[in-house]
Amino acid sequence: MPNDTAELAALIGSRICHDLISPIGAIGNGVELLSMSGAAGPEVALIAESVSAANARIRFFRIAFGATSSSQPVSHSEILAILADLGRGGRLFFDWQPVGDQPRDLVKLAFLLLQCCETAMPFGGDVTITRDGQDWRITAQTARLRFDAGLWERMEGGTAPVSPSQVQFALAPTEASAMGRQLRFTRDENRIDIRF
Repeated sequence: MPNDTAELAALIGSRICHDLISPIGAIGNGVELLSMSGAAGPEVALIAESVSAANARIRFFRIAFGATSSSQPVSHSEILAILADLGRGGRLFFDWQPVGDQPRDLVKLAFLLLQCCETAMPFGGDVTITRDGQDWRITAQTARLRFDAGLWERMEGGTAPVSPSQVQFALAPTEASAMGRQLRFTRDENRIDIRF
């Protein structure tokens, strides 16, 4: 039985992603059958692209917002596939550099922070994720940074309100605290650097 609000929210996130992944997969299979039957046109291509984007988002959300534990690893290939699919046709390019499988709770925190970076980069850019021993670093570089100081101050104990599209700013510090990690960030005109 979940013993706190964060754990319950993660279980709800897992359930929603679990229930959505099958119908989206079925739509993708239907589009593939239409393509094989020769019925493919620009409309089918648009549906296929949308299904692929939705599938990538749900796989990303399953890790970022789902239930987790430090004993569950996420495979290197799965991380790379999710980020490649997420960046395909989008504005952001993700360069995941940690080698090998990674603990699910650390990947969850990294994914939440990637969403924070995405919020600050509405016109796109490059996000690099590195790991040196126990130390992680996320560097986001963009031509035009949109920085909401109140949201980012939540990383260091601030209490600015968040909207549903900004929930990652509330969850990331909670996840970091649960792992005994401190979030630190710096920024300049075109760059955000996060360490944990």
